[in-house]
Amino acid sequence: MSAPNDKNTAPAPAANFIRNLVEADLAAGKHAQRRWAGQPGTAAEHAAAELDPAKIRTRFPPEPNGYLHFGHAKSILLNFGLAQEFGGRCHLRFDDTNPEKEEQEYVDSIIDAVKWLGCSWEKEGETNLYYASNYFDWMVAFAEYLISAGHAYVDSQSAEEMRANRGTLTQPGKDSPFRNRSVAENMDLFKRMQAGEFPDGTHILRAKIDMSAPNINLRDPAIYRIRHAVHHNTGDKWKVYPMYTFAHPIEDALENITHSLCTLEFEDQRPFYDWLLARLAEGGLLQRPLPQQIEFSRLNLTYVVLSKRKLIQLVEEKHVDGWDDPRMPTLVGARRRGYAPEGFKLFADRIGISKNDSLIDYVLFEDAMREVMNLSDERRVGVLDPLKLIIDNYPAGQFEDCHAPNHPLKPELGERSMPFGRELWIEAEDFQEVPEKGFRRLFPGNKARLRYGYVVECTGCDKDENGKVIAVHCTYLPETKSGTPGADSVKVKGNLHWVSAAHAYPAEIRLYDRLFAVPAPGARREGDAPELERNFLDDLNPNSKTTITAMLEPSLKNAAPEQRFQFERHGYFVADRIDSQAGAPVFNRAVTLKDSWGKA
Repeated sequence: MSAPNDKNTAPAPAANFIRNLVEADLAAGKHAQRRWAGQPGTAAEHAAAELDPAKIRTRFPPEPNGYLHFGHAKSILLNFGLAQEFGGRCHLRFDDTNPEKEEQEYVDSIIDAVKWLGCSWEKEGETNLYYASNYFDWMVAFAEYLISAGHAYVDSQSAEEMRANRGTLTQPGKDSPFRNRSVAENMDLFKRMQAGEFPDGTHILRAKIDMSAPNINLRDPAIYRIRHAVHHNTGDKWKVYPMYTFAHPIEDALENITHSLCTLEFEDQRPFYDWLLARLAEGGLLQRPLPQQIEFSRLNLTYVVLSKRKLIQLVEEKHVDGWDDPRMPTLVGARRRGYAPEGFKLFADRIGISKNDSLIDYVLFEDAMREVMNLSDERRVGVLDPLKLIIDNYPAGQFEDCHAPNHPLKPELGERSMPFGRELWIEAEDFQEVPEKGFRRLFPGNKARLRYGYVVECTGCDKDENGKVIAVHCTYLPETKSGTPGADSVKVKGNLHWVSAAHAYPAEIRLYDRLFAVPAPGARREGDAPELERNFLDDLNPNSKTTITAMLEPSLKNAAPEQRFQFERHGYFVADRIDSQAGAPVFNRAVTLKDSWGKA
């Protein structure tokens, strides 16, 4: 099978309904006359600019209040992938409208994660990295326009009163007693809110739509609130901050976004998105055609939790070793574990995009990683559970080189030398004093091949005072060395990997597995009592991390942080990007060679 990035043989992108919508819009020339000033501006300013060179504009708009997770990877690859496919642009925009929860640390980590996935917001000299906070002057001006046009008012109810008057899904809401304030009074109050005259919660600016609307999101939603807080980007300049539902569509419009892609939980917000942009366009503040919000299903994976609340709980209660713990479904965790960014792309292509919520088996994710890493990663040998093998008829103190391919599918990568001597390390599971049925490796009287080396015949073993095997003895057949004419002179069924005891590199290895032991952490199980409420933490996998000392072939001692290999027979491993030191790498297992969980 070809590598996923092989331009000559890579499969065509999987069809999805969003791609079909984009193609239809392009065929109809929906955005052909749109103008782009290179920066946010009014319709009049855009009219004086050149036509937008991008056929479409998408965006990935995270709030910088946490670390990105696997679900964000799906959105990142969708937005940047569509822009690349159709000759457009994708913006990276930080929706930093909540100063109390946002930090520069998260901004930096998001930028790093998007780059790690292979995506870029720079193209042909155009850099599309934006912050919602850079538009606060525009947003205040737009809010004041809504007040002047009779589409917004300052409400002085308490939060409890607003909640009580909002109504329910079956009952309409009640008008605020402040709904009919004059334009002049509303404008005066909003100016004073901006000046910082009032404490938090005293007043709030609301859109004036319809308190009896079936969609609760249209019942005079809040658009600006008072917050006396320092913002990571604007400092203490502002005393009022826009609500996300107000800011987001404005950001899209100012940036000339054509297709605003979001997950299904925002579907009920779309009517307000359209209402707001329509009102601002009526006032000549935005150009048409306006951005179109399109919803798709979020990523749901077995054995994983993606709830921000639950992820925070895992970190704060120290069930994991931080946000970049390789067991966490965060992108910083995935990178540290050794997952390949190309594997995320292959996985996203395979699961596709739809409006139907579904639970994706984690096996599909791991299989995508295996497929990518099988093609990309060089091979090395590591013995994870070492047992001494002594070749009694091999001269003591003598060593020779055996040769192993760096990648069996890529002969152009050449070979490496592996030192061979009298004493080797083999896997403890490769010897049985009394073999079980079908066992083909070492037991007294049986022959097996040392991969890349010689055929050996087991003659016995040494045990300690407790009866534990501590060394295996054998003799070798000098004429059977791999790569020589006599290599096939003796037929054997067992094949063992090994490393020279005199040259092996003892290394810390972290064997990572799934963080949870069940497909749906926290979900009720068959037979549970009706009153039972399950805690997702009860489903943690106690074997999700095992730390061992392994014996590795000497070339691995020089592995650089984030350098990844397939350890033959064992899986794919990466030199830890944090804890590895020069000449002393620590390795994390990303994924085993085969699925060991079956269809649980």
